[in-house]
Formats: sequence, C-alpha cells, structure tokens
Amino acid sequence: MSGVQHITVKREEDDMRLDRWFSVHFPDLPFSRLQRIIRKGEVRLDKGRVKANARLRTGQIIRVPPIGDAPDTHREYTPRVNEKDLQLLRDITIYEDDTIMVLNKPHGLAVQGGTNTKKHVDKLLDSLMDKRGEKPRLVHRLDRDTSGCLLIAKTRAAASHFGKVFRSRSARKIYWAVTAYTPHPKQGKISCFVARQSTENGEQMRVVGKGGGAQHSLTHYSVTDDAAGKFSWVTLKPVTGRTHQLRVHMAELGNPIINDPRYFNIENWEKPEDLGEGLHLHARRLALPLPNGKMLDITAPLPPHMQKTFDLLGFNTKYYDPSDEDTLDEE
Repeated sequence: MSGVQHITVKREEDDMRLDRWFSVHFPDLPFSRLQRIIRKGEVRLDKGRVKANARLRTGQIIRVPPIGDAPDTHREYTPRVNEKDLQLLRDITIYEDDTIMVLNKPHGLAVQGGTNTKKHVDKLLDSLMDKRGEKPRLVHRLDRDTSGCLLIAKTRAAASHFGKVFRSRSARKIYWAVTAYTPHPKQGKISCFVARQSTENGEQMRVVGKGGGAQHSLTHYSVTDDAAGKFSWVTLKPVTGRTHQLRVHMAELGNPIINDPRYFNIENWEKPEDLGEGLHLHARRLALPLPNGKMLDITAPLPPHMQKTFDLLGFNTKYYDPSDEDTLDEE
C-alpha cells in the first residue's frame, strides 16, 4: 500500500509503546528502518514528533509514512511450537487465566535475551504465539539468577493494565533472601541513591550521592529468622524497582546476599560446603489489583537450592506467619 496513513490508537492499545505498536501492525518493517523514519520525523503522534519508546493513548492519531501493508492486512502467521519450551512453560506456571499467567521463574533462566543468551523466558513465549504473530508479553523483569513470581500478560489490554500497575507501584512484591550475618536493626528500611558505574568487573550498580543521574531507591526489610548470627532469612519489600536494587541494598547494609557473584563484598568469607549453590534471592509473593477490581495474590515455592539452604540452617517456612510481611512498610 502506498501513501501516508493516519491510524487511530484503539482502546486495547492504550499504554502500548510506539515501537511495539509497529511490530504488531507492520511485522515486516525492519527495526533499523523504523528507528530511521521516527528519527527523521516521518512518524508523527497527534501531528507531533515522537520517540520510539513513547506510550500511546486511546484515540491518538499515528501518522505512518508509506512503508507497506496496512494494519490487520498482513499475512496470517503459522506458529512454530517448540514442545520442550511449551512443556517448560507448563511446568513453571503457578497461575493462569484468560488474560495472564504467573511463572515461578527458575534460578539461572534469563527473562530476555542478550549476548550469548539463547534460552530465556521471552523466547519460550514464542511457543504461545497466535496466528497474528502475537505472543504473551513480559510485564516486569527479574534478574537471571533471581527466582520466583514473574507476571506475563496474555493480551494487549492486560499488558496495558499491569504496566500501569507496576509503574504506579501498586503491585506488592515480597522477596526472600538468605544473607551473611544478621542485619541491625532487624527491621528497617534502606533509602539511598544508586547509579550504574564502570568497574573492573564490568558495569555495576553503586550507591552514590544525589544528582548526576542517580536514582533514588527504597527497600523495607525484616529479619524473619537467623542461624547463630552467621546467616539470616530476610524478607524484603522493594518500593522502587532499580536494577539489582535488593542485591545492592543488602550489600550496602553489610549483609550481602549469599552467592551473589556481583555484590558479595565480605573478604575471606567461609560458608558451609552443603549450602545451596546460586544466588539466594527469591520473588516469593506478588499481589496486585486485577482489571475487575479484585486482588491477585500469588506465592511461589522456594527453588531447590534455597530449600536446601533453608533445611541446612533450620529455617522452617511452616512456622512462618505471612501476615508479618504486612508490617514491612510501616514507619
């Protein structure tokens, strides 16, 4: 199709990123060309220049230069189902309805691809792609080595709703960690500014002073149990969502998370040989409002390596009172 098109953003596309909108409606458009026509101002939103990461709003008008087929007229997509990937998704799904699914993401599985990362959650979701070439969408992220609750949206409307929920900090996220020694005081908050900095081990997040692009970060924490003061089971509630926030905060407190390859900063540390291998950080609980006004509250079982450590240290989840988590954000 030739000529300029002016396309109205649909209700179910509200809050979708512009580049994602193009990938849905114009799947054959190379990303490099999309970037170029946006940069040159050939793509407009309500007659104004726009960036690729702009969030759309219902009723806005997108100017599309002559680039190919109109929306909803491109060829039907034949999904390629990888049965192993599909089975893995089934095995780690702990909740599912018509609009969302919640995974208990295993330790070591990346959420998105990157350098030398071929297997990741976003790739697994290709096995759930429909005939329009659309697949479930990631709503938030977990580090590769962090296990636990990961929300996936199965529809555009759900992605829009839960994207807003996470950005407004309406989602309640509770993490469990095993740390070195016992934090003092046993309950409190960590509030500081963080920024990405270059180190001899590559880029890492660091606690810095205010200004210069630094971002404020806030976490509430509480010691649930400890093992002779050498290890602690800590419950964490991040209020903000900065990169590696919980890992940086616990290291800054002097109680780094066990087996953290980036931020464990205690020299000459000796740990029991039978301790579980891998980062001891788990997204235990996710509670958030559904579009119908009800609340979804999901709990993810501990991964095997953390369960092994809990058993070794005598941390018993059967005697744990989940209501304790509700006091984490009290001042």
